[in-house]
Amino acid sequence: ALAAAQAIDRLLAAGTDLGPLMGVPVAIKDLFAVEGMPTTAGSNIDVIDIIGPEGSFVKNLKRAGCVILGKTKTVEFALGAAGTNRVRGTPRNPWDAKVFRVPGGSSSGSAVAVATGMCGFAIGSDTGGSVRIPAALCGTIGLKTTVGLWPLDGVFPLAPSFDTIGLLTASATDAALVFSALQGAPVAKPAAPRGLRLGRPTHHFFDNLEAEVEDCVTTALAALEEAGIEMVPIAFPEADEVTQTFPIVSPTELLTVLGRERFLDIRDRMDQDVAARIAKGLEVPADRYIRIMCRQRELCRTVRQRMQGLDGVVGPTLPMVAVPREKFDDAAFENEYQRVVSWNTRLGNVFGLCATTTPVQACSVALPVGLQVLGEGFCEARALAVALTIEEIVGPPPRPDLASFLD
Repeated sequence: ALAAAQAIDRLLAAGTDLGPLMGVPVAIKDLFAVEGMPTTAGSNIDVIDIIGPEGSFVKNLKRAGCVILGKTKTVEFALGAAGTNRVRGTPRNPWDAKVFRVPGGSSSGSAVAVATGMCGFAIGSDTGGSVRIPAALCGTIGLKTTVGLWPLDGVFPLAPSFDTIGLLTASATDAALVFSALQGAPVAKPAAPRGLRLGRPTHHFFDNLEAEVEDCVTTALAALEEAGIEMVPIAFPEADEVTQTFPIVSPTELLTVLGRERFLDIRDRMDQDVAARIAKGLEVPADRYIRIMCRQRELCRTVRQRMQGLDGVVGPTLPMVAVPREKFDDAAFENEYQRVVSWNTRLGNVFGLCATTTPVQACSVALPVGLQVLGEGFCEARALAVALTIEEIVGPPPRPDLASFLD
């Protein structure tokens, strides 16, 4: 990284300006191949044959002048929302020096790296919330892009139908700048609050909220309304189908990626919680998977029509704050957590949407709380404009007190 930074300095001194990301230090989730760096996909199993060589997205980062610091931790094969990894280690959520709390997953290390200021920004992937969940639990901005916006060659595939690349940044301003530079598009500007129309779902999104999350989100939404943003009640009956769709598609596609025989051979050497999730795909008949994917395409069209006239759909990113790591020693708790924590995030993947999460814990609570905005597919610039407006209203994301770890 130091050698790359020195080379960047020489280029700039010689009059070559690669743009606003020139020299910015970046951390990359360990699903992405980077030339000269190991790629493990969070596993002790060698899957480099599946990942392949460095892909288009990482090459684009390098062309923009980014300095790649290294890889960040991930859940094994990215199949897990807590951020725990029993074979290669679990990063610690930086918001509690006394209690080891989970960072969220599967882009766990990327969120921790950004929250602690270890990098300028970080790259993650999001298949059912894997950027937004750790971003919300660690108090960073998270941007989930639309499926197909950024190429996935050189990235370990979890569920290709839902996989996306995402950004984790310290602020919405940073997210807008990074996205603009990588897309070669104008930088998004905050939208005027008056004139913005956000759909507020009448069910599902606000189910099962912890009291502190509900209080914080309620406070944040009230501030948005007071600033002039119109909240429009919107029904999302399709959300109920996601609870049936996602748990089938995700393990089935990962099983296909690994191959049935290979999975059966390696499962005893894997994180056993992850192996148990993948094993569910062994029992999915082909006709059931195909019917689900046909229905998923119908859901995308329906939701796109339902969102017309809105600038996004807003609600809590997660129903809870970060929980202690020790709770995951209980298998029953682990299973329930995996289901509930992605209750709101996986909708964005199944419905073909883009999404942001913005920290709003400054409103009322100590641990990070995220506010999610789902936007129409390929409308990332508009989603970022909304995120910028939210950040202006609720204030910039606070940083964790890292000095308390030295006590």
